[in-house]
Amino acid sequence: MIDTLNPVTIPAVNISENKERFDVTIAAPGMKKDDFNIDVDGNTLTISAETREEKEEKENRYTRKEYSYSSFSRSFSLPDGVNKDKIDASYDNGILKLSLPKTEEAKKAASKHISVK
Repeated sequence: MIDTLNPVTIPAVNISENKERFDVTIAAPGMKKDDFNIDVDGNTLTISAETREEKEEKENRYTRKEYSYSSFSRSFSLPDGVNKDKIDASYDNGILKLSLPKTEEAKKAASKHISVK
């Protein structure tokens, strides 16, 4: 059964690149920073989150309990030039931000001008 009031969604991810790093942003409102797990295994970056909530209301002769559970997991292949030891993550105002700095070798090789013959 699918709850139409709380549909399962996978958060939107934006990835950008500049000379110094790759930036990954994920829209995940309503979560806490402790809900996230970020792991690097080889060349795979996995970002997952899980949140649970239980709400109970008691009135006269009945008790109503509602449970809420949501989770997601996204995996990405990392380019060879990412310095895996310096990956940084922060969570603010519903946005998870990851900074994946490039190695010095990757920074030097990042741009190259090619002449037209």
